[in-house]
Amino acid sequence: MTIKERFESYIHELQDRICKSLEEVDGKEHFTEDRWERPGGGGGITRIIQGGKVFEKGGVNTSVVHGVLPEVMMQRLGVQHNRFFACGISLVIHPVNPFVPTVHANYRYFELYDEEWAVVDSWFGGGADLTPYYIFEEDGRHFHTVLKEACEKHSPEYYPRFKAECDRYFYIDHRKENRGIGGIFFDYLRPNDIQTAEHWLSFVMDAGDAFLPAYVPIVERRKELPYGERHLHWQGIRRGRYVEFNLVYDRGTLFGLKTDGRIESILMSLPATARWEYNFKPEPGSEEAKLLKALEHRDWVNTFTIEGY
Repeated sequence: MTIKERFESYIHELQDRICKSLEEVDGKEHFTEDRWERPGGGGGITRIIQGGKVFEKGGVNTSVVHGVLPEVMMQRLGVQHNRFFACGISLVIHPVNPFVPTVHANYRYFELYDEEWAVVDSWFGGGADLTPYYIFEEDGRHFHTVLKEACEKHSPEYYPRFKAECDRYFYIDHRKENRGIGGIFFDYLRPNDIQTAEHWLSFVMDAGDAFLPAYVPIVERRKELPYGERHLHWQGIRRGRYVEFNLVYDRGTLFGLKTDGRIESILMSLPATARWEYNFKPEPGSEEAKLLKALEHRDWVNTFTIEGY
């Protein structure tokens, strides 16, 4: 099997595994499946969970698409060829309880072809990041530690490199703040004289396999914590930031919109509810203010206290 075929098979297996695990955690709702076809070539499998006991809204999607890139996407990607293949898995989970963080992960593979459909370029991209509404330092350490261990199976340089890229990427520039507490993020991982395509495939699959052990234990620890209207209000405010990032900056969202992607699948990343209030600021010294302090870039694996709290 080619790299393309192996990764396509992997993302469908991972989709099954993640959905099964999250259904067990929720204990009430199940994912509904929607298979779709893209007019320009290819299609995907969208799986959505809504109104659960633990998960208010979430999606775990796979897509395998091909065709011709529009000029605007060729410019955005900085490429000279317009025939492409792309496949990947993308998920966003928005929990009910404000003490359970939202999570995002995406792993993808891209190929470009010449006019004879010979491969002229290929690369992997993706990552996973955590967006809490209230900060529990042990959760941040756990999430980052699991991702770090997955990276270190392949190189001790990968976690610090990809964590730094994640911190840079998930930044809401117009707000001058980070979306969450990060994780890992990488793009344009091409085969070269040192790292083969096989190397990157193995790395990305290990990163994908790390998702469930990184996230599920956090959900299990926090899903039964009591909460009130104040917590839901703050959750809504922070979800608004999530929406702003996804619609303004997210590469996957923009790629889908510019290539005639399926709107329902592209926008499944948005929460069911969010809030925007004029000039809202949390009270100094509050747990809400502590979150904003925690969003500053930090070493989550080794940090045990958030300065000032």
